Amino acid sequence: MIQVKQQPNHKNFSFILDELFTSLPQTLVRESKATSQIPPANINETNDGYHLELLVPGRNKEDFKVSIEKDLLTVSFENKSEAENKDFKTIRKEFGFPNFSRSFHLDEKVNADGILAKYENGVLKFFLPKKEEVKVSPKQIAIQ
Repeated sequence: MIQVKQQPNHKNFSFILDELFTSLPQTLVRESKATSQIPPANINETNDGYHLELLVPGRNKEDFKVSIEKDLLTVSFENKSEAENKDFKTIRKEFGFPNFSRSFHLDEKVNADGILAKYENGVLKFFLPKKEEVKVSPKQIAIQ
């Protein structure tokens, strides 16, 4: 017969750690996460332009701010605080959406006036069209 001897301090130690982390102010935990999280991006190129995608699930399109200044496309999100409900008290809040700001350099090939954006299924998608003179079109060369 094999017996497993439980260490008496093991249970107490995990309980102490649990208590420590549950007693931390949640704003402190949230702020530490918010400083290091920026949404991941994909950038693809076609003959007509560039496709930029940011993975930002769980938000509303109205919450994003998109601006172009000089040759910099900036996308930002600021979490709006929700009004507290007087009927119940939140004991623990572990999920939320951190604020972020992410900028992308636009080169001279992009037609900034034609940029389109849409938010669908948690992905913020941009189409950055190329200027007409930059578009690469295949050219056939006749052999004589």
